Amino acid sequence: MRILVTGGAGFIGSNFVHHMFQAHPDYEVDVLDKLTYAGNPENLKSLKGNKAFRFFKGDICDPRIVDRLVKDADWVVNFAAETHVDRSILFAGDFVKTDVYGTFVLLEAVRKHGRGSFVQISTDEVYGEAGEVPPAENGALMPKSPYAASKAGADRLAYSYWVTYQTPVVITRCTNNYGPYQFPEKLIPLFATNAMLGRKLPVYGSGQNTRDWIHVLDHCRAIDAIMHSGRFKGEVFNIGAGEEHSVLEISDIVLETLGKSKDLLHNVADRPGHVVRHAVDTKKIRSAFGWAPREDFREGIRQTVLWYRNNEPWWRRLLDRQIDFSKSFGGAKKQKPAPRKGRK
Repeated sequence: MRILVTGGAGFIGSNFVHHMFQAHPDYEVDVLDKLTYAGNPENLKSLKGNKAFRFFKGDICDPRIVDRLVKDADWVVNFAAETHVDRSILFAGDFVKTDVYGTFVLLEAVRKHGRGSFVQISTDEVYGEAGEVPPAENGALMPKSPYAASKAGADRLAYSYWVTYQTPVVITRCTNNYGPYQFPEKLIPLFATNAMLGRKLPVYGSGQNTRDWIHVLDHCRAIDAIMHSGRFKGEVFNIGAGEEHSVLEISDIVLETLGKSKDLLHNVADRPGHVVRHAVDTKKIRSAFGWAPREDFREGIRQTVLWYRNNEPWWRRLLDRQIDFSKSFGGAKKQKPAPRKGRK
């Protein structure tokens, strides 16, 4: 069985690759990754020498390399995407190109070869505000950022390929992930690395906005269960742990784990179009496959923070490529900010 994992050098993608080799050691895995700022070959270095693993540097928007890899794949799992909401507000076109057009290129190759099944890795961001009742899979799509809109477009494109061409497709919409190998622009690694460097932790607005947090390994296990279900008929599955926590709650765990003071917290102007609550109804996946998250939330966050503390060389090498978005929405002009330099 051969799997093509696009975006497999990124945070969730690399964790998924490691999970698949552990859960299915007889499988073969190809990774296609453009190696932009968030794609890190170090995330996969332990697989060097594994004859069942192949890495290809390339863009999902390139039909030539996509066609060559898809024709041999039993599954195509698409993690490749521009993902950071703040970046999408500044550079929306990059998100439309990769997240929508790139998905189209992959779907066309799967349709053409008629061999594999397609897993579109989406996000709960497509629903917009969760409101009082978290949305089920048939909830309205009301994206509030260019990132969310591009993922919603890719979702519907994938679904259309099932309806129009009977291309075997399934769509997953997961809540906020945490765990090792996440690029330090996202909340938990940003707060952890800033705290270790003695820098301020930028808190948007009141810090009371909530998200449902899931450990990346629980997400990978859910995708694994869906893949082996054979339910590739345009279905959608929400994935979440039912652990809704605010930014301030997360910051408390980070600072406590590192023994740092709350004086590092720093309120900044709220993000444009900031969603107050992200959460999803996960009854469908739980009842269909008996799946449930295994990782304890508080311990999972603590272990994640300790991973960053114990892997400082990994994230220090990335800081030169990181953008400090806490400064980008305080009246700054729409331009690419200068890279943030890490302290020596």
